[in-house]
Amino acid sequence: VKSLCGLEASQVPTEEALSGAGEPCDIIDSSDEIDAQEESIHERTVSRKKKSKRHKEDLDGAGGEEYPMDIWLLLASYIRPEDIVNFSLICKNAWTVTCTAAFWTRLYRRHYTLDASLPLRLRPESMEKLRCLRACVIRSLYHMYEPFAARISKNPAIPESTPSTLKNSKCLLFWCRKIVGNRQEPMWEFNFKFKKQSPRLKSKCMGGLQPPIQYEDVHTNPDQDCCLLQVTTLNFIFIPIVMGMIFTLFTINVSTDMRHHRVRLVFQDSPVHGGQKLRSEQGVQVILDPVHSVRLFDWWHPQYPFSLRA
Repeated sequence: VKSLCGLEASQVPTEEALSGAGEPCDIIDSSDEIDAQEESIHERTVSRKKKSKRHKEDLDGAGGEEYPMDIWLLLASYIRPEDIVNFSLICKNAWTVTCTAAFWTRLYRRHYTLDASLPLRLRPESMEKLRCLRACVIRSLYHMYEPFAARISKNPAIPESTPSTLKNSKCLLFWCRKIVGNRQEPMWEFNFKFKKQSPRLKSKCMGGLQPPIQYEDVHTNPDQDCCLLQVTTLNFIFIPIVMGMIFTLFTINVSTDMRHHRVRLVFQDSPVHGGQKLRSEQGVQVILDPVHSVRLFDWWHPQYPFSLRA
């Protein structure tokens, strides 16, 4: 701008040159302006071609810097638990660091407090085991780490997405127990353990990243992709054998007494895909009525009864 206005950079401040640029520039001939514009367009085109060529050379070459694993392990000591996924997506070395036992052990020690109320398996003396270390650290964070604990308290007992979440899940286990509470009559708690369809199955078939062999025990989790559907009723209800069957339908509505809920569960021998319709004569139907409460726990939830093999 200063050059077009006939001003010298050493004499006129930038603000003054910009504010007074309109007046001197009006005296430039129109043909000179067109030539200047064409020259500017030509320079931009050449610049873009050079940048494109340099970018192509970078892609063909090594490109970027590869830092030692120790640097990524050091940076990981400052990562918040909710940012672990983003950190692991930076590069392969960052992802490899999140697979190590050192990473999960340091994360546990960073958030552990003496006043933390933890199950026996999640206490420091039990965290020396490498098997299921990652799963145990994640579970412990939902006891000790305030943002994760608050996330659980804010979530409803049974999310609206439950019917679609549990669809085509396999029932691994079923049990019921009597609950003696403040009521005069005891209640009954029916528990259904499901194995949800894992989206990682496709990635494994397509050659997705797998943890290094030396850290397989750290990433072992018998309860991976499992959840627990817990239904509490006011009285005992006979439930047919549904273990090993596929859960295909879940509905919850108002009970006949208009004071409680009514839950309907349908199990099939095979999954239901697409727009297939269920037939009443097929599968096993379970009706629980009246229902006091319905809750859904993922494998990392503090109230989920995780496997003793962990």
